[in-house]
Amino acid sequence: MDDHVDDRPTTSPAPRRRGRARKALAASAVAALAVGAVATGVIVRAPRQTPADAAAAHAAGVASAQGSTSAAARVAGRDQASPDWEELYQEWYQAWLAQGQQGVTAVPGDAQTWTGVASTQAEATAASDAEATGLVMIDTVLGYEAAEAAGTGMVLTSDGLILTNNHVVEGATDITVTVGSTGETYTANLVGTDATEDVALLQLDDASGLSTVTIDDDDASVGEVVTAVGNAEGGGVLMAADGAITDLDASVTTSSEYAVAGETLDSMIEFEADVVGGDSGGALLDDEGEVVGMTTAASSGLATTIAYAVPIDEALAIAAQIQAGDESGTVTIGYPAMLGVAIGATAQYGQTATGGATVLGVYADTPAAAIGLERGATITALDGADITGADDLTAALTTREPGDSVDVSWTDAAGQQHSATATLTQGPIA
Repeated sequence: MDDHVDDRPTTSPAPRRRGRARKALAASAVAALAVGAVATGVIVRAPRQTPADAAAAHAAGVASAQGSTSAAARVAGRDQASPDWEELYQEWYQAWLAQGQQGVTAVPGDAQTWTGVASTQAEATAASDAEATGLVMIDTVLGYEAAEAAGTGMVLTSDGLILTNNHVVEGATDITVTVGSTGETYTANLVGTDATEDVALLQLDDASGLSTVTIDDDDASVGEVVTAVGNAEGGGVLMAADGAITDLDASVTTSSEYAVAGETLDSMIEFEADVVGGDSGGALLDDEGEVVGMTTAASSGLATTIAYAVPIDEALAIAAQIQAGDESGTVTIGYPAMLGVAIGATAQYGQTATGGATVLGVYADTPAAAIGLERGATITALDGADITGADDLTAALTTREPGDSVDVSWTDAAGQQHSATATLTQGPIA
């Protein structure tokens, strides 16, 4: 994602856990099923509409080497190094409303639907030992958002290569993986991602002898009975939702969720099943217990949940490219580099079109803080190349790696010019 600014005090509030799931712009809202994001089934244990989310939007898009610029927001901070995230979020959110949000802007509460019709869909039940084989539960710490998230993954190799959705680990600074069948817990590191196709590959530390998922060896078909297995609601228990395939070449557009841009996913398997947040990255099994897809998104608020999965052959092809270290197309290898600043993206919030990249805030204990960058400064050059705005800075950082040294030139809020060398650090997953 992008660079973040950290306004949290030395003693931060306890992280909040929130669910991830993206909503699709169709007859209904389609959401990701990770607890925390909307679009694939991940569970984030803190509301998406928090000041930390607004901060993450700015930080992820600018300071990270692999991020994209997010909508800007003006920071009216408590001090130079500690922006007031509450004011930041409120101002950004009001601007977001004023612009007019496309798609769904509200989601029905528990036991409610958009149609008002009670769901008759079979509820998920605890996964059997066979269904849980090769499945893991993923918990992430979003260190720059003061939040936590949860989702699901699939074991590809006995030494701990894990396939999941990018949105399950997006923004993560720490990843913990629990094997569903044994309860064993491992630390995981990022191998690489394809954010466009919503695929990520992780490697567990010091893992061996793990049971793997079984990949389907024939073609899926419309009407075929399937079961989606995942870490439903981030509850730490694998659940199985039975259903049937309704389309093998579906396209779905996820709605924007606050600072998270919507996206269109093509060639998806569409199916009906009781899929919820936290199921993202989980297995879609056929009646032989073989994986035909990776659960990624689902509708919200309908009597019958319509869900979407990335076909497993497509997900595995991307995983193979990542494992080979092939950073072509939309694949990125490893973690992004981070400077540690949040940057405004539009003139409306203080970002000039040609005068450099205006710093909205600086994260504590980052390279930016170490060289003396402060809120209100304008970054004008990186390694001697002119920076005319947030996009330039993002593009420049995208080509760098954690550990790289960069010469940063900037003008502070008082108009004084400065230059210093910063050593980029590892940023959150983009």
